[in-house]
Amino acid sequence: MKTIQKTIFSLAVVIAAFNTNISAQTKSDIPLYKNPKASVENRIKDLLSRMTVEEKVGQISMPLGWPMYTKTGNEVEVSEAFKKTLKEEYTGMLWATLRADPWTKKTLANGLNPELAAKATNAIQKYAIENTRLGIPVLLSEECPHGHMAIGTTVFPTAIGQGSTFNPDLINKVATAIAKETRLQGGHVGYGPVLDLAREPRWSRVEETYGEDHVLNSRMGEAMVKGFQGNNLKSGVNIVATLKHFAAYGAPEGGHNGGSINVGLRSLHQFYLPPFKAAVKAGALSVMTAYNSIDAIPCSSNEFLLNDLLRTEWGFNGFVVSDLNSISGLMANHHIAANSADAAALAINAGLDADLSGVGYGKALRDAVKAGKVSTKTLDTAVSRVLRIKFNMGLFENPYVNVETAKNNVRTKENIDLARQVARESIVLLKNNDHLLPLSKSLKNIAVLGPNADNIYNQLGDYTAPQTEENIVTVLEGIKNKLSSATKINYVKGCSIRDTTNSNIEEAVSAAKKADAVVIVLGGSSARDFKTEYIETGAAKVSAAASGMSDMESGEGYDRATLDLLGDQLKLLKAVVKTGKPVVLVLIKGRPLNLNWAEANVSAILDAWYPGQEGGNAIADVLFGDYNPAGRLPISVPKSVGQLPVYYNSRFPEKHDYIEVDAKPLYSFGYGLSYTTFDYQNLIVENNPSNQSVKVSFDLKNSGTNDGEEVVQLYLKSKTSSVVLPMKQLKQFKRVFLKSGEQKTLTFTLTKDDLEIYNQKSKWVVEHGTYELMVSASSDDVRLKGKIDL
Repeated sequence: MKTIQKTIFSLAVVIAAFNTNISAQTKSDIPLYKNPKASVENRIKDLLSRMTVEEKVGQISMPLGWPMYTKTGNEVEVSEAFKKTLKEEYTGMLWATLRADPWTKKTLANGLNPELAAKATNAIQKYAIENTRLGIPVLLSEECPHGHMAIGTTVFPTAIGQGSTFNPDLINKVATAIAKETRLQGGHVGYGPVLDLAREPRWSRVEETYGEDHVLNSRMGEAMVKGFQGNNLKSGVNIVATLKHFAAYGAPEGGHNGGSINVGLRSLHQFYLPPFKAAVKAGALSVMTAYNSIDAIPCSSNEFLLNDLLRTEWGFNGFVVSDLNSISGLMANHHIAANSADAAALAINAGLDADLSGVGYGKALRDAVKAGKVSTKTLDTAVSRVLRIKFNMGLFENPYVNVETAKNNVRTKENIDLARQVARESIVLLKNNDHLLPLSKSLKNIAVLGPNADNIYNQLGDYTAPQTEENIVTVLEGIKNKLSSATKINYVKGCSIRDTTNSNIEEAVSAAKKADAVVIVLGGSSARDFKTEYIETGAAKVSAAASGMSDMESGEGYDRATLDLLGDQLKLLKAVVKTGKPVVLVLIKGRPLNLNWAEANVSAILDAWYPGQEGGNAIADVLFGDYNPAGRLPISVPKSVGQLPVYYNSRFPEKHDYIEVDAKPLYSFGYGLSYTTFDYQNLIVENNPSNQSVKVSFDLKNSGTNDGEEVVQLYLKSKTSSVVLPMKQLKQFKRVFLKSGEQKTLTFTLTKDDLEIYNQKSKWVVEHGTYELMVSASSDDVRLKGKIDL
């Protein structure tokens, strides 16, 4: 019996030892890169050691994402195109998988709602992980400038409207909402914010920017980055922010999108780069290169920008991505590369990590590596920067999203309310003679006229997905929502934005004559349609001969030679004003337009930019006094294209007048009116030389009869300096709410960062001298002046 027990015990020991060895062997077989307890850097190193050159190149090649799924009813699966690109190119990134618009040919019928979007991204991740040797999850980048560019999401005002709020805290909330809607559907990287200075209003992409001033852009950029990324990329509701477009993209010669930029080193550092630097310091983890060249060096192969400045000087620790096809553009557009392999080598050697297109790297980069034009170290560095994002987002452990959560938490009531608030805060009151506004809600008859009064897509701006009609509130609908059935509302379109073949101005005039007041909604459009042709980058292909085919006169690719109202719009406006009825002009548009006649002849003017899905309600709130407008212009409005450039912070010497017109803009940066008035008084300036700071305090009082907000702006002007500086420069601003009769003491503190200039020796310094401080209501409306000696 004892012998049997001993044998059984020995056998148990052997089995236990065998199981232990098997367990140990199993653990040792788990690759380090799949161990969530290992450090990210060790996981990256381990994974790189296991990858082939082809797999590495695949990780930094990003083809277009929308062909990568197929939809059948309520189910989504990966497409044969995805299976092919994964097998042949080892794809590790996709761009705009959930995008829908006329370019992608994705509509409300064949595109994806949030529930199906979550299913699509889950299917892509599952197939990639289960059908590749290393099981690396896919990084999905999405367009997110004023909402996730996907069906069923919340559409906020475009960036030029967001800039008009002068309210970074509000824009932080917008970014937080956009990030959550994107991440819940499976997106990881959001393209935005756009930090280009819009110093050329003929340029087609003004609407995507926060305006002409680098300080305003910096504060908005910081707000967007922090809202997008939050404090934890593994949260499931945050995404990586991608700064666009690096650098100096917004002032192309002649307004030609992607054209060359003539800017000096000092202008680059003093104006164009600070928004990017501020956003990098705020933690941005991705930067997109611009199409243009600077001083004859394309941004996509500019080692000074991408390595020396961005990484060495600023400490950027994310990855750089090309704009669509810009690596190929080194050969095809800029003509500095003889072939695609040379173009790939130029880009990656300069510090451009990822290729948005799937063809700029791919075979071209593999050939460059094989030919010795790109080292293994350079390739590994680029790949590691993309892998680092994947590890830090937790995608190796949790690549999937919850379909039900996406279905129920995108375009929530909270986000719709936020869209309305942003739209209200973005509206700029340009003129209000004889206090025509706000209109009375007891009007018996009101005429609502114009091509943008009841047009869904003209209200939303570029980079917007198709929308169901019930999701968007137009101006006509907003007015109907505001007024009772006792008011008769007559709507007549009157004309189109560009097409002059179907105008019905006489009918519009007839409606105006019967009305107690007229609201006429004019402007522009970035609304893409299925008739428009597109080039490979997604920009519209413009033909002057086809000007009557579409309303679109703004948006990527639609550069202008003039800034006049197009089509029969001015003709319609003149005819309506001639009736003698009270007329309110509402502008929905993406860039400054010629408003000379309107300023001289129309009693009240509101600028709403592209106000998003709740624009109609927001405009009605302002028209009828439920909200007191406080938006301020983030870009100057010229009187003529012959004045350009006309931005407020141009350098000395002061501009002199032309023969035909003076040198001043029609409306200056920072301008905007209110239904109440504000008094500024009791300025106190305290200089603290020990820490190079200046404290500025003053009293602000709402001296009018309505509650309202004022946007207080602090400008600085140097009496003398070692380099030529702007005639004035915004340094800080604050949006303040005051009840009627209320007074507050406000304080600004200027720090070393506010006072520094980029001197002759290319150093940031605070120079000794006398400075003038201007507390202002706009760039040309100074209320209090003081001076400091540093």
